[in-house]
Amino acid sequence: MKLTLLLLMLLPIPAALACELCAIYNSDNALGASSSGLLFNVAEQYVPYRTRQDDGQNPRPATSYVDSSITHLVPAYNFSSRFGVSLNVPLVYLNFQRTDLRYSLTAPPAQFTEKGTEFGLGDAALIGRVTVFQKSTMEYGVVVNALGGVKFPTGNDERLDGEVDQAKIFEALGGPHDDPLGHSISTVHEHSLAVGSGSYDGVFGLTANGRWRRWFINGQFQYYLRTEGASGFRYGDELMVSGGPGAYVLLSRSCTLSLQANAVYDWMARDEVLGRPSNQTGLTAWYLGPLLNFTWGDHFSANAGVDVPLSIDNNGRQSVPDYRIHGGFSWRF
Repeated sequence: MKLTLLLLMLLPIPAALACELCAIYNSDNALGASSSGLLFNVAEQYVPYRTRQDDGQNPRPATSYVDSSITHLVPAYNFSSRFGVSLNVPLVYLNFQRTDLRYSLTAPPAQFTEKGTEFGLGDAALIGRVTVFQKSTMEYGVVVNALGGVKFPTGNDERLDGEVDQAKIFEALGGPHDDPLGHSISTVHEHSLAVGSGSYDGVFGLTANGRWRRWFINGQFQYYLRTEGASGFRYGDELMVSGGPGAYVLLSRSCTLSLQANAVYDWMARDEVLGRPSNQTGLTAWYLGPLLNFTWGDHFSANAGVDVPLSIDNNGRQSVPDYRIHGGFSWRF
């Protein structure tokens, strides 16, 4: 209340607008954008891969599918408004069904159908943050952060061993193949069911956020630099760019609610098996959907959104996302 009265005395703007700007300014603290101390975040993403596509064409229901649910537990600590570090600990749950061929050196290929679940700790990542530019006032604000870190092979990668073993048997029977995953007839490969990658990977990012009164725009850039895992399987590098404009639709002294149009560009390079890229992996996708952000006081924030695919151009034969649902909450101590 004292801060609001001070603004009324100092700023040549209407009283109602002063309260709105105060609420927006305080919501930055709830999001941890301009404060130091400990934060704890929980984020969830659910993606059903139940549509089959061949080289980006002829989408239809897939007989082989994966429903992916990943819960991220992210403790973070901001040493100041400019420096921070976070640990991302994912819990992965996969519900799947796949029909494929199993190869042997002593018997003909046998078709099988596998249905079940995979659950476990995924690959944890340690990420550092440096704010390279920050300007925040009641009426407007601009923040640019640079991110960098490493992802560790903490998840179970046994499925990757099975994928590589089948590729080796397939080539032992018929010689080197144009595609190292040519042994598979499924749109869901074993590597799609691996909880971990077995590799140390680099993680790089950049975030930019700007706001003016009720309006804001933000963007995120993420790049994952993959390396070969212990099994000999290498996931393709991945680039994700997301963001868009939005506005605060609810403002009060205790809470805020904003609505954003969020666009996502997702590019995945082809995976490598036995040192060669597979034409059954990799894609370029565009998504668009709404994103809600809610803050309560200056400690709690939550978000929820849906990504609807506008275009998915995949290589070869794959099960691709029907949609993506994500959400989470954060508490600043």
